[in-house]
Amino acid sequence: MKLKKFVTGVITLGALVTLASCSSGNEKNAQTAADGAGKEVVVGVAPGPYGDMVTAVISPLTEKEGYKLTTKLFNDYVQPNKALASKQIDANLFQHTAYLEKFSADNNLDLTAIGTVPTLGMGIYSKKITRLADVKDGATVAIANDASNLARTLQLLEANNLVTIKTDIDETKATVDDIAQNPKNLEFKTLDAAQLARAIDTVDLALVPGNFAWAAKLDPADALALEKLKEEYKNVFVVPTADKEGKLAKAVEKVLTSQAFKDAIAKSDFKDFDKPADWQ
Repeated sequence: MKLKKFVTGVITLGALVTLASCSSGNEKNAQTAADGAGKEVVVGVAPGPYGDMVTAVISPLTEKEGYKLTTKLFNDYVQPNKALASKQIDANLFQHTAYLEKFSADNNLDLTAIGTVPTLGMGIYSKKITRLADVKDGATVAIANDASNLARTLQLLEANNLVTIKTDIDETKATVDDIAQNPKNLEFKTLDAAQLARAIDTVDLALVPGNFAWAAKLDPADALALEKLKEEYKNVFVVPTADKEGKLAKAVEKVLTSQAFKDAIAKSDFKDFDKPADWQ
C-alpha cells in the first residue's frame, strides 16, 4: 500500500512539473510572438542588388532581432512606394532619399527612411583599357539618354578629368550641350540606361548605373572609376511614417547601424559599394 502511494505521488509530481514547464514555455512563446520574434516581413525591392542585400546580409541579422525579411520584386520604381503606403508590404529598399522625398511629395505619401545602406553608384567600365589615363583621343563613350542618369554621367566624367561642365548651370540637369571642355574629343553615344552594359563590347568606355551594372554581373571592383555618391543619392530602408517608432523599424535601424552589419558587408559581394557617411 505504501509503495502504491509513493508511485502515485511521483506520477502526480511529474505531471505538475510537466504542466509547469509547459505553462512556462507557452508564456515564453507568447511573449516571443508578442515581441515579433520569428515574424516574416515583406520588403519591396526593384531589380538590382538590394534584394540580394536584404536576403544575404540584412535578414540574417534582423532574425536575431526577431524578424525574418523576405523580398517582393517590383519591376518599376513606382509600385514599391504605393504598395508600402497601402500596407501591401511592410517596408522597401530600392530608392535614394532624393527620390523618396520627391515621389512622396508628388503622390501625397507619408513614408520615412529609417536607415541608409551601402549603395552601388555609376561606374566607368571598359574592355579595351585598364585605366583612364589610357583613354585615347576620339574615344567612343556610351552614356545614358535619360536626364537623371545623363547629368550624373557628366559629373562622373568631370570628376575624372575627362570633361569640364559649364559653371553657370545646374549640374544636376546637365546635358552634353553643357560640356565646356572635352580635351580628349570624346565621341558620345547615347543609349537607354538598360542597354549600356551591353555596349561595353562596342565602345571604348561605358558609364553604367549601379542597378544595371549589377544585373549585367559587372564587378564594381573592375570599374575604372566609381561614382562618389552624395548622401541624398544613397539608398534607404523605408517604412510608413506611422510605423517609424515601431518594433520592426527599431530592429532594422539597430541592425543597419551595427558593427555586425559593417562586418557582414565587408565580407560580401557589396564590399565595394559606396558606404553611408556615418561609416567613415
